[in-house]
Amino acid sequence: MAGALPPRGGVASRAGKKEPEAHRAWGGAAMAAPESLSPAGGAGEEAPDDDEDEAEAEDPERPGAVGGARIGGGGGGGGAGAGSCGGPGSAFTRRAVTLRVLLKDGLLEPGSGVLSIYYLGKKFVGDLQPDGRIVWQETGQVFNSPSAWATHCKKLVNPAKKSGCGWASVKYKGQKLDKYKAAWLRRNQFHVPAVAADESPASEGEEEELLMEDEEEEVLTGVSAEDKSRRPQAKGPSEPVHPEAIPPGKRVENKTRVPVRYCMLGNRDSARNPHTLVEVTSFAAINKFQPFNVAISSNVLFLLDFHSHLTRSQVVGYLGGRWDINSQMLTVLRAFPCRSRLGDAETAATVEEEIYQSLLLRGLSLVGWYHSHPHSPALPSLQDIDAQMDYQLRLQGSSNGFQPCLALLCSPYYSGNPGPESKISPFWVMPPPEQRPSDYGIPMDVEMAYVQDSFLTNDILHEMMLLVEFYKGAPDLVRFQEPWNQEHTYLDKLKMSLASRTSKDQGLCHVLEQVYSILKQGS
Repeated sequence: MAGALPPRGGVASRAGKKEPEAHRAWGGAAMAAPESLSPAGGAGEEAPDDDEDEAEAEDPERPGAVGGARIGGGGGGGGAGAGSCGGPGSAFTRRAVTLRVLLKDGLLEPGSGVLSIYYLGKKFVGDLQPDGRIVWQETGQVFNSPSAWATHCKKLVNPAKKSGCGWASVKYKGQKLDKYKAAWLRRNQFHVPAVAADESPASEGEEEELLMEDEEEEVLTGVSAEDKSRRPQAKGPSEPVHPEAIPPGKRVENKTRVPVRYCMLGNRDSARNPHTLVEVTSFAAINKFQPFNVAISSNVLFLLDFHSHLTRSQVVGYLGGRWDINSQMLTVLRAFPCRSRLGDAETAATVEEEIYQSLLLRGLSLVGWYHSHPHSPALPSLQDIDAQMDYQLRLQGSSNGFQPCLALLCSPYYSGNPGPESKISPFWVMPPPEQRPSDYGIPMDVEMAYVQDSFLTNDILHEMMLLVEFYKGAPDLVRFQEPWNQEHTYLDKLKMSLASRTSKDQGLCHVLEQVYSILKQGS
């Protein structure tokens, strides 16, 4: 399927429903990923990872797994090897213990839903099979080890994640698997101290990953681990008091919101204003590369900008385009405005069905969304960040391949803009460091290449007329005849902003003038 939109309950239908920002969910569980990428290897079964290969080679259930050069180091039977060969587990390292071993020795029992992963606010549930394999309940995919399952799930949430730390991440009936592994080692390896086993130390690879995450956190917060150890834990500094207090159900912004730096947020706090704006972080600032490239059509920005100018309320819409997994290029080709009002679920469902059909007709996929901050900076709020993280996961679905989701923010009337042109800013959310899962996601600045279209299409002009008709007579319609500043009206301001996004061919200028004339008369 080329694109996927929920027939009900998406961005449009949830718009402003007792929330100033109009984008709480993309159709709930009904949201489907566009062109779901089927995992390689058919049937969803993954090949064992490196840890599992080594563990299989040392499986104590298999004949001949114990002995040879691993015990005693030679044929003489003396030395350390001879002294330890009496214990059945003396030849095993931590990596040699598999789920099958723990099942055979009675530490675990097979069952439905007994395995779980909690990662950055997301929960994954799995069934433990009698043969030690894991079946992910959501997709039915089969994994041969905790590491394989954990790596797969974590990459769905955070594509930059390279390893899963499976035994420390997967829980069996609420307890980390690593504890069961430690108990087995304590039972079978007499030279392992009970205290050390209870501590459930991380493997070499896990320790390295935790160190890398600590370094990443230092870059993001500017606070080293040494500095943190010198002072007690405390909540982040209080945020600036915002003069704007929007009652539920209102979307009109009247005053500027002051953005804060991400490193000032600290842990997630339910008492914090969800409309707090957050400055975006560049990938270069945290020594990472942008995980995908973006090219966007000038017609997309043109229609988005026009839509955002029409009303003093926030607007929302979808983005259609194509994702090339080989070149890692996301091309945004079309904007689809949502012509629906606050809490009007019936109209929203109709509009979203139209958008869904338009995506199919054009062979496009759903690749993102946009919305406006009419009088505030084009920066994401805490609510935007949470929503975008949710959309990224929904668009990703259960596929093994990475599927990006782009967010665009438009600020048409922010007084801090350098001129009449609206500020349009893309962003993407990176999950917080794994050791700080309660933190907010990190809003990342996205670099885009702009593609100048040769002409305005009839589709764009038709959509403009539909938007004009939709907002006609609305109480929050911008009065385009009124002065925007001492020299220009709001209509002048709109024209100047759109001029920078107008296509090369000016042959349809007369049609645009007709649209402007209707706006002037209607306001």
